[in-house]
Amino acid sequence: MFQEERMQLIIEHLRKHNRISVEEIGSLFDVSRDTARRDLIKLEEQDSIIRTRGGAILPSPPQEFRSYKDRLLYVSEEKRAIGKLAAAIVRHGENIILDASTTVQACAENLNGKSCTVITNSMHSADLLSNHASVEIRLLGGKVDKDQRYVYGAPVIETLSHYYVDKSFIGIGGLTMDGFSASEEEGKIKYRMMQAAKQVIVLADHSKFNKRYGYRFADWSLVDILITNQWPSPEWRTFLAEQQVEILIPEPTEDKEL
Repeated sequence: MFQEERMQLIIEHLRKHNRISVEEIGSLFDVSRDTARRDLIKLEEQDSIIRTRGGAILPSPPQEFRSYKDRLLYVSEEKRAIGKLAAAIVRHGENIILDASTTVQACAENLNGKSCTVITNSMHSADLLSNHASVEIRLLGGKVDKDQRYVYGAPVIETLSHYYVDKSFIGIGGLTMDGFSASEEEGKIKYRMMQAAKQVIVLADHSKFNKRYGYRFADWSLVDILITNQWPSPEWRTFLAEQQVEILIPEPTEDKEL
């Protein structure tokens, strides 16, 4: 096998498994440790990987932080279906936390007048829910990010530390088997929201799997339910079963108006 072919297969392995070791390269392709190291050095020179002690990982994707208004334009039907299913598991009388992600906002849109208390740092969700007479809204106080339409900062984190709620609904920018990642400011808030709940529900469409961002804020031990739009790979299903995380998938529908 030529080096270029082997390097392409190494990249494909990394996309599926997130990391690879020198020993794995030797075993998979029947090459020496020196040959495996030369492959990794060349891949690093091409900016295709990041070498680690004994192996390699893929570089993080470039972080793109569009305004909340822009992100709302790209709320897919898959995200709307995830939000609708999330809203369906909210019971009357519950205290819940909603974060400021657009997928979780789709949950707020589908609460349909359920009698519950919503704690959120999302200005958009608070405004949307103000039309529901049966929903009590507690908008967390702090600094306002006008572009992203959410409240952040130390006061938000401090206030969240005093809450104990039934459910927290958390949208995820990137998830791997190592845990969840986001921007540092968002990650600190999401982590505190997870800690405050009896039950943590993560909302993530299939495109979020195996993505990393700059700040890892939690691992799977905090999560009870994952709502996504399609069944993950067998490897992921085995992992989630080991973590005792329940997977929920929206029912397929021909009606696009979710």
